[in-house]
Amino acid sequence: MKFSVLMSVYFKEDADWLNQAMRSVWDEQTLKPNEIVLVKDGPLTPELDDVISIWRDKLGNILQCIPLEENVGLGDALNIGLKYCSNEIIARMDTDDIALPQRFEKQLVTLQQEDVDICSAWITEFDVAPSLATGTRKIPEYHDAIAQYAKLRNPINHPAVMYKKSAVEKAGGYRKMMWFEDYYLWVRMLLTGSKFYNIQEPLVLMRAGMAQLERRSGISYAKSELALLNRFRSLRFLTGCEYCKALLLRIPVRVVPVFLVRATYKYLR
Repeated sequence: MKFSVLMSVYFKEDADWLNQAMRSVWDEQTLKPNEIVLVKDGPLTPELDDVISIWRDKLGNILQCIPLEENVGLGDALNIGLKYCSNEIIARMDTDDIALPQRFEKQLVTLQQEDVDICSAWITEFDVAPSLATGTRKIPEYHDAIAQYAKLRNPINHPAVMYKKSAVEKAGGYRKMMWFEDYYLWVRMLLTGSKFYNIQEPLVLMRAGMAQLERRSGISYAKSELALLNRFRSLRFLTGCEYCKALLLRIPVRVVPVFLVRATYKYLR
């Protein structure tokens, strides 16, 4: 099965991390993609442009670079990139993460053998170095459990996802929902009949940890999460009781002191 890798990069990202991500997608994979679509979300730093130039020379037509005149944000950048993906199967990859060598091979086998439209996996998080893991985000395996899990938490690890382009387009693609574009998409895919599966092992090393979690706190983040839950309620994905439960479990943690956020994070992991 032919497949594309969809990536988006913007000026705040690290050139060395981008190069490491590209090596993991191409040099280190047991099964290489047929194309890599890289959206340049606005003007980049010279260092990032240099890395991209090196990879364009190396990969030729396999690497498609889509330059945008201004930064539009991840969701819109990915929607644009989707249009340039020529294959039905698309793997998402963040430009600061590391794909483990058998990631694409294992996901393609799953998509071939299982009746599913979207396949993700666990991710191992790290802060300082890939060898120093800070935790693993585990998510349910089968569709029904994934759908139930989605009532309270994001059921798919976006940096490790592989999906069918037609299923994403049927659900309307990525839409505006600050910090939650992917979660919003998964729920709409559930509502439009897509079948989900999560491989029960880590396939991506994600650059995350406490620093990222602390950025995902505060009033602005809580307001965006409230908007997401309100949208889920209006779509009738959440019942009244499920909505209230989600509010109680998700919103308070965004506005409590940082030391409590750390404690909650460790408990959930």
